[in-house]
Amino acid sequence: MRHRDDRWETMTNPISMLGGRLAPAFAAVAGEAAADPAVRRSERADYQADGALALARRLGRNPRELAAEVVGRVRLDDLCERVEIAGPGFVNLTLREPVVAGLLADMAGERLGVPVTRPAATVVVDYSAPNVAKEMHVGHLRSTIIGDALCRIQTFLGNTVIRQNHLGDWGTPFGMLIEHLLDIGEQEAVAELSVGDLSRFYQDARRKFDGDEAFAERSRRRVVALQSGDEPTLALWRLLYDQSRAYFQHVYRRLGVLLIPEDEDGESRYNPVLASIVDELKQLGLLEVSDGALCVFPPGFTNRQGQRQPLIVRKADGGYGYAATDLATIRLRARDLGATRILYVVGAPQQLHLEMVFATARMAGWLGPEQEAVHVGFGSVLGPDRKLLRTRAGASIRLADLLDEAAARAAALLREKRPELDEAAVAELAAPIGIGAVKYADLSNDRIRDYVFSWDRMLALDGNTAPYLQYANTRIRSIFRRGGVPDDVTAPVCLPEPAERALALHLLGFEEALGLAAERHQPHRLCTYLYELATSFSAFYEACPVLQAEDEGLRASRLALCALSSRVLTTGLGLLGIQAPDQM
Repeated sequence: MRHRDDRWETMTNPISMLGGRLAPAFAAVAGEAAADPAVRRSERADYQADGALALARRLGRNPRELAAEVVGRVRLDDLCERVEIAGPGFVNLTLREPVVAGLLADMAGERLGVPVTRPAATVVVDYSAPNVAKEMHVGHLRSTIIGDALCRIQTFLGNTVIRQNHLGDWGTPFGMLIEHLLDIGEQEAVAELSVGDLSRFYQDARRKFDGDEAFAERSRRRVVALQSGDEPTLALWRLLYDQSRAYFQHVYRRLGVLLIPEDEDGESRYNPVLASIVDELKQLGLLEVSDGALCVFPPGFTNRQGQRQPLIVRKADGGYGYAATDLATIRLRARDLGATRILYVVGAPQQLHLEMVFATARMAGWLGPEQEAVHVGFGSVLGPDRKLLRTRAGASIRLADLLDEAAARAAALLREKRPELDEAAVAELAAPIGIGAVKYADLSNDRIRDYVFSWDRMLALDGNTAPYLQYANTRIRSIFRRGGVPDDVTAPVCLPEPAERALALHLLGFEEALGLAAERHQPHRLCTYLYELATSFSAFYEACPVLQAEDEGLRASRLALCALSSRVLTTGLGLLGIQAPDQM
């Protein structure tokens, strides 16, 4: 946690408050403009500042003496009941109970104590990006749900979010797809595509293209007609597009993500402006001819032989590749949409390509000094053999089939654990639990790493899983039902038991966890926080009677902690795109 202007003093979480007090003291001791007090949660005290250790090494001083000097320069008695120097130079900080209670009261508001970002940023998020006339498969899962979570978090923080679903809806494959459509007839093609059987349609077209030279030649001529704007060809292309769009929306609704048709940002949108990309780069003197192709050579990019790495804007045959389209998208997003930040939720293998696109955009002046482009990379979904997750036959798993299996497995689990539930209740709960489990299993992993897909692990009712968090919330909801108490109860909080204090302090970490997830584009930080909150609530639930508390004041206090815990769990899961059912 680094000191940035005066933002710490305006934030409500205890780390921010303590950091805001300690940072100037560290800076004064260091004799510098800023220093990092490294405030964090500690098992030995509520919070701990260990920045003295690093600072002492830099200054060549005794860390305990330096820590004592820092503490002597700052007033903490209004926040802390104890401030102690411990170990080799840690500063242990124990918050006063009225401070904790006051902060919890602030969290009872609509936004759970999280301030709205001022000034608001305009955040453009590029994610999902399926291909028209092709099935969405498990490879689309990570981009879609990571991007969705980031959009939800940024929106909650008060930023303006523009979702961009960069569909693969243009290019040479559409020649063979349109010719195949004509061969089988429009009605049969619509019937085949309308039931979501896009893979078979594409594969049939591909087989004909590879095995029938006459068909391949017709396909190549059709591409030329498409790119030249031939209206009958465009009408057939739109037919493919519309059928695919309906299929994508069906999958998105089942998956519970925010993407709608208005968010589509297909490659076809940029086809008319690709020539202007070349013209503008040429006028800026950024293009070079290399083997007949027009290329930009951003400084600092080299291949394995140490030679300059080209970004090919226009190929030697006059065609445009992905680089030209990506340059057109970033120009539009920065110039026309006024993006403060552009997030590309794209697989890790695209890192070099995107970095070169970003560098070229800066060279061209499309990305200004106050605008940021970020590759939000992610790893792969692996099977038990630690290879890419596929069917037993070796094909990519259809995303729709994965969601079907998730719901079916959740339904089987409910029938086993809750035999008293009727089938209507099982059907209602199966999708939120099963699909939530799939999404959380992905989001709870550091996005940049590969992870192994395991039904047993993701549907477990214990451990860091969505069902565990959902079940923790249903336990809280059951308290209010049993007690006949409104679930929006608020009351002054008292914390006589350690488990109560631990829960209260963990609740106060919501803003910090959300901020880290947003700043670093890492939803797993919010997942970890929610899992630790659920664990903390479980310890509280076992140690502290709620409805049978010793007196009315303590009962009201514990009910208020329960209500706030439920709100944070429900809100946090919602920001991940996961439902929190009232019962399980």
